[in-house]
Amino acid sequence: MTAALQGAWQNLTEFWRDSRQDLRQFLHHDLPKILLVVLGTFLLIRLLRLVTARMGALKTLTDHTDLRAQQLKTLASVINSVGMFAILFVALLQIVSQLGFNLGPLLASAGIVGLAIGFGAQTLVKDVLNGFFILLENHYDLGDTVRMAGVTGTVEQMTLRRTVLRDDNGTVHTIPNSEIKLVSNMTRDWSQAMLRIPAAYTENSDRVMGILRAVCETLGSDSQYASSFLTPPCLLGIDRVANGEVVYLIIARTPPGAQYGISRELRLRIRHAFEQNQVKTVGPVRVLPADDTLG
Repeated sequence: MTAALQGAWQNLTEFWRDSRQDLRQFLHHDLPKILLVVLGTFLLIRLLRLVTARMGALKTLTDHTDLRAQQLKTLASVINSVGMFAILFVALLQIVSQLGFNLGPLLASAGIVGLAIGFGAQTLVKDVLNGFFILLENHYDLGDTVRMAGVTGTVEQMTLRRTVLRDDNGTVHTIPNSEIKLVSNMTRDWSQAMLRIPAAYTENSDRVMGILRAVCETLGSDSQYASSFLTPPCLLGIDRVANGEVVYLIIARTPPGAQYGISRELRLRIRHAFEQNQVKTVGPVRVLPADDTLG
């Protein structure tokens, strides 16, 4: 009995001695490293929040609209959440490693699960990555008229996964961001009204150009349309001669989206001017837009 007690006491003493040694080792070597990881994590999180806060403050430094500020806020939120996850995940791995756990099996399992999820969510990942860069590079804003994925319309909503357009007919198109390969923004910074006006080949070109210049000058000096021009309407001259007609080219630079109203007003005034001056055309009076976009 006495021998058994002595053996138990000896084992307890050795256990206590080993525990004290392990605690001393932990306090002198592992704990400072863990504290250093915690401090580095705190500093990185503070830096991340500072950067994302500065992104949100860009609306006061540049000429961003409220809608663009909302996009920047969304982008900053995404960067903050992804960055926080990455920082905390790496910090957790470092701390667990310092505590003596074997991370090999855990990382192998996580890799297999991540690979399976990656194969199953490739399209979603493409949507999110493409949406991220669309927001970051400001390809378009809410309210812009754009052409993408074979659809032309006004941007009504955009997230990291999809963009919503509404076309001329009021139809709503939801486009996954991974399907957006080319974006044509028709309302970025400024727009341009461009009209090709045909007249009969037998008409005197100097006379026709004089009539068109008068229409351009009258519209350009009209106070009702003063805010609709960045550059007043200008006749560039003859664009082409073919099929028994001469085509004249007029352009006007406008604020984004204002080109459609200006084009319609120019068409109306040119029609009246041609009727008053009896300018002949090959067929019915035609005023051709430069392309088949809105307007």
